[in-house]
Amino acid sequence: MMSSYKRATSDEEELIDTTPDRVYQSPTVQVLEHRLGSRFWTERSHVEKKLLVVVCGLSLALFICLLTLGLHYKETHPGLCLTEPCVSVAAAVMGALDHSVDPCNDFYSYACGGWMKKNPLPEGKSRWDTFSNLWEHNVAVMKNLLESTDQQGLSKAQQKALKYYKACMNESKIEELGAHPLQEFINQTGGWALTGPWDKDNFQEVLRTVSANYRTSPFFTVFVSTDSKNSSRNIIQVDQSGLGLPSREYYLNKTTNEKYLNAYLNFLVELGILLGGSEETSRKLMQEIVDFETSLANITVPQEERRDEELIYHKIQAKDLITLAPSVDWMPFLRAVFAPVALNDSEPVVLYATKYLQNVSQLISNTNKSTLNNYMIMKVVRKMVSILDQKFQDAEQRFLEVMYGAKKSCTPRWKLCVSDTDSALGFALGALFVKSTFAEDSKAFAEDMVSEIKWAFEDSLKHVTWMDGETKKAAKEKADAIYNMIGYPKFIMNPKELDKVFNEFEVVPDLYFQNVMQYYNFSGRVTADQLRKAPNRNQWSMTPPTVNAYYNPTKNEMVLPAGILQAPFYSHAWPKALNFGGIGVVMGHELTHAFDDQGREYDKEGNLRSWWKNASVDAFKQQTQCLVEQYSNYNINNEPLNGKHTLGENIADNGGLNAAYKAYMNWIQKNGEETTLPALGMTNHQLFFVSFAQVWCSVRTPESSHEGVITDPHSPSRFRVIGTISNSHEFSKHFGCKEGSPMNPKPARTTPGKTAATAPKMALFSPVTDTEIPQAYGVKFPPAC
Repeated sequence: MMSSYKRATSDEEELIDTTPDRVYQSPTVQVLEHRLGSRFWTERSHVEKKLLVVVCGLSLALFICLLTLGLHYKETHPGLCLTEPCVSVAAAVMGALDHSVDPCNDFYSYACGGWMKKNPLPEGKSRWDTFSNLWEHNVAVMKNLLESTDQQGLSKAQQKALKYYKACMNESKIEELGAHPLQEFINQTGGWALTGPWDKDNFQEVLRTVSANYRTSPFFTVFVSTDSKNSSRNIIQVDQSGLGLPSREYYLNKTTNEKYLNAYLNFLVELGILLGGSEETSRKLMQEIVDFETSLANITVPQEERRDEELIYHKIQAKDLITLAPSVDWMPFLRAVFAPVALNDSEPVVLYATKYLQNVSQLISNTNKSTLNNYMIMKVVRKMVSILDQKFQDAEQRFLEVMYGAKKSCTPRWKLCVSDTDSALGFALGALFVKSTFAEDSKAFAEDMVSEIKWAFEDSLKHVTWMDGETKKAAKEKADAIYNMIGYPKFIMNPKELDKVFNEFEVVPDLYFQNVMQYYNFSGRVTADQLRKAPNRNQWSMTPPTVNAYYNPTKNEMVLPAGILQAPFYSHAWPKALNFGGIGVVMGHELTHAFDDQGREYDKEGNLRSWWKNASVDAFKQQTQCLVEQYSNYNINNEPLNGKHTLGENIADNGGLNAAYKAYMNWIQKNGEETTLPALGMTNHQLFFVSFAQVWCSVRTPESSHEGVITDPHSPSRFRVIGTISNSHEFSKHFGCKEGSPMNPKPARTTPGKTAATAPKMALFSPVTDTEIPQAYGVKFPPAC
């Protein structure tokens, strides 16, 4: 281009050189041109001159208008993103859609219908969703790291992770040992009535052994955690324990759950036979255990009745436990569980199930000692099934097939071993995972996005009319104080610090059962050690590869592990609409947990106290009652949801979507409209909501759905989408959903002075006013909040 330009210039100079006066025109020509121009203007009439001025002015104005419109069009219609990541993700979004469904009739089926058709349940799975798919990917990455990483240059903790995994994979050794390690434990503990006569008075000793050495919780659970009313210290806490089946409802509603109870009993009987009992003895003993668990279920407090932590928190001294629940010899029990920490009678203890402890103590007193002993031994047996030989695992698999409806499959051994290594040594394995997969710019990107989400939440808080000014101020301070933990805890990248954490965990070659037992002992010592230490903000409850996130109220912190900072939740190369609709909503969800019906009871320092004005508390309860009724009107397989049990997660879902969308709108205001994805025919605003919905694409068996309705504090995936977008004005606006359509339902009651068409929907911590609670009535799509 440069040589061509020079040659053209040279050619032009050659032509000029042929004229006598080179580039200068003669004076005669200049005067002639001047006179002609002057005469053209002076000979025009006054009207013609005016018209010429007007035409020139209009032409200039038209030019400016066209220029302005062009620039505006370029900003608002920036074109298509045709990069490889954009084309790839557009194909994925398109493939998940079902265009035969009207998004205003059923947005979940519209957004996920294609995905559900292309993703039948994999063999052996009772549930499959985007979280499962990403976790499978992370498991494959960890497998490769555990099997191909050279031990040279690894920290001691990382070497332990590799050794632990290898022992788990040594199936021949596990088969050789069979049930011997478990039977040895049973004999050392004093035996049980399964294999012969049993008549011992050793209840207190067995309870201490199974609780301290094997980390089981037969009648109640005891642990160390942050004191909810003094977040600067840890404290012993006591609560009700779990049952053999997922929830008390399985025992109490026997007609509905008959097949599950029968499968459970048959599973226990099979375990008894594998451990040396006859079929007759095993069935009699296991029926007694199921009957005893049914009695426990009767006194277990339903989760929806435990949501107000101010009401269930009860601090006492250890010496007072014997008065409350005299069936347990408490001081020897606590000293065994928290050894080697020294405890005395004045040790503070927080109870979260006072009435339950009284009732369980009475139940223990009224139950024969053989049944109590058999139950405690069986709790350990259940915990050990997955680490024994294949016969035990096959028995468990047959039970799970009935319990969750999963078809039998030959799940590779390595998947179990990767997951168990992640559970035991997840931060050592997590260091390898982070180095292999996690880009540091992802951490910076996530931190920036959290800041944008937090700004959006706080800005919405300014406009909430039902909250008083003083409470608003304190709420903003709490939001400002939330501590963000992104990717991984820093200590895992420091080999010395990492080794220090796992220093007392001894891992031996080839003996998987022994390694698991040593992990239980190690975790017990770590728990006891925390009792005399201040809460550690860098202590995570999730390992880096985990595909999840959480908010911790006593630390006022939000944790987003590296495992979730990937597609389909986030990619640096995607349009912001996808990222805000994906990981942005997850961030908003966790942030909103700080202000849900439980999180709101904790102040910015993580202390459980009343920091809201009473009027704001009353208004909050009125607002949230709307959500309780809305979600209670949904059902899955004709089984209604429990809107009270799922309230906290429903608040977080609604608040998270609102905050993420507002943050996205703010990003557009700062940066302008971004390019759209090809072939979809969607605006980026529509893409935001589709991205949100496709995070929750899921398929489940009816049995798994039943279990979810009973136990899960989250609503089923379908209603996490439908329930949330039904409360969103922005969704209805961008998809053109008319009021009264299924995804834009009218409120059932109107505010005084307003018609049903203008009564606003409820969005917690969003700028809406004067919301009324809708009447609860059974419709497919209940009224919006």
